[in-house]
Amino acid sequence: QVHLVREDMLARLARAPPARRAVLGTLARPLASKAGLRFTSEVFPIDEITMHDSTEQVVKGGRNLFPLLPKALKGVKQIGVIGWGSQGPAQAQNLRESLEGTDIKVKVGLRPGSSSMDLARAAGFDEKNGTLGEMYSTISESEMVLCLISDGACVSEYKKIFAALKPGTTFGLSHGFLLGHLESIGEDFPKDVNVVMVAPKGMGPSVRRLYELGREVNGSGINASFAVHQDVNGNATDHALGWAIGVGSPYVFQTTLAAEWRSDIFGERCILLGAVHGMIESLFRRYEYFGMSPEDAFKNSAEVITGPLTTTISHEGILAVYNKLSAEDKVVFKQAYCASYMPARSIIEECYDTVACGNEIRDVVNAVKRFDRYPMGIIDATRTWQVGKKVRMAGGTAEERKKVPVHPFTAGVYCATMMAQIDTLVDNGHVYSEVVNESVIESVDSLNPYMHARGVSYMVDNCSVTARLGSRKWAPRFDYILTEQAYSAIDQNAPVDEALFDKFLNSNIHSCIAECSKMRPSVDISLPPEN
Repeated sequence: QVHLVREDMLARLARAPPARRAVLGTLARPLASKAGLRFTSEVFPIDEITMHDSTEQVVKGGRNLFPLLPKALKGVKQIGVIGWGSQGPAQAQNLRESLEGTDIKVKVGLRPGSSSMDLARAAGFDEKNGTLGEMYSTISESEMVLCLISDGACVSEYKKIFAALKPGTTFGLSHGFLLGHLESIGEDFPKDVNVVMVAPKGMGPSVRRLYELGREVNGSGINASFAVHQDVNGNATDHALGWAIGVGSPYVFQTTLAAEWRSDIFGERCILLGAVHGMIESLFRRYEYFGMSPEDAFKNSAEVITGPLTTTISHEGILAVYNKLSAEDKVVFKQAYCASYMPARSIIEECYDTVACGNEIRDVVNAVKRFDRYPMGIIDATRTWQVGKKVRMAGGTAEERKKVPVHPFTAGVYCATMMAQIDTLVDNGHVYSEVVNESVIESVDSLNPYMHARGVSYMVDNCSVTARLGSRKWAPRFDYILTEQAYSAIDQNAPVDEALFDKFLNSNIHSCIAECSKMRPSVDISLPPEN
């Protein structure tokens, strides 16, 4: 199916006028290592893992590799970290600590008058010791530039950024959004610089928090994907791997910028943020309607997802959620799963197509332009999340609240939506490691713990502007489709699709999740309690 879609795109590409050819060409480009990508490193050992019917390469990180970073970052005297949003603070501090005792300096570059200057100084970066400076001067004097400003700022500033880069610089991104924008307007990166990406599979605060926990346990951190989009001097791969190891990634797997921006922008609108938000709203209302107290309705929706479901999936996989249920609860799970999968997948497929064709990127760019008139609203003011605050305050510690019994209906809806995202990514040619990390590991090991600790806003609004906008846009779509189609089908005693459920039980993704579970963080993330 993917092959036929790509052949059709190639045919359209041949017929298209030049102005359209650049856009269509990006959609016909192979996404990731299923297209045969392999990499080599002169510094780090490379392992191979078997993921169903394919073999993928990974690099295992850890603090024991920090002494190799100067060799990996050959030719780099200064790393300029540009921006202080979600990823900037974490990556700048992690790299500084990892490179302590070497001759490589980490310098933060910000726009003049930026309100983040004081935050950077509080984290130990300072003009006096040359570790804090103006954005463009930092870019022009650095051999490696990590562009971690917001996606909207990338769109408005990229021409100035490109002009400031020295020939031979390694230009790094933690998100492929800028590539998606450049593709949509028929432009490209400068031809005389390396272009790489390291994308941690979690929000910036998680990247920092797990790195800190890793001081006690080697290998704690957030997995990251890496990509080499352009290599002008042969150093790009090891620069990218050194960067990933330096920010604390316990496992690093390969992708492409084209695959990353599609899977990442898509994933955060679906199970990572938007879908789980809308799902909880819909389940809370349903449980209240059927007679639960508001507190029990929240416990059986949100707390079940962020507590026992997250723990089980993180350590044992999705299938274990079903296998650990009683015979009676398995019947309820099966009904909820089969009723929810197709409605959820219809929205998920629509979201993927909207992202892949560039429309979602354009929506983000336009939304940022409206911020002066229409800033992002708060998302935890509804009754669901206000009740949630009361539950958290009265329910003991976060660990104690994770012991809430699994509601099989909630489990069926959640697992169906997660599987619908997984199947969509697989059908669109993404490698299994990317599929599992973007759909499972990032959700249960990075994001859900934040919602469990302090609610949906604490999870969503610690992420990028692009993610925050996407969650707000798509959460109501999932709320609606589940309420109108999935739950109504169950209430009308619609027949269970046995073939659909058999596909879930026998999915190849379960063995891939088991393999990737070996690459989960070596400790569970712990967060400070809510005030």
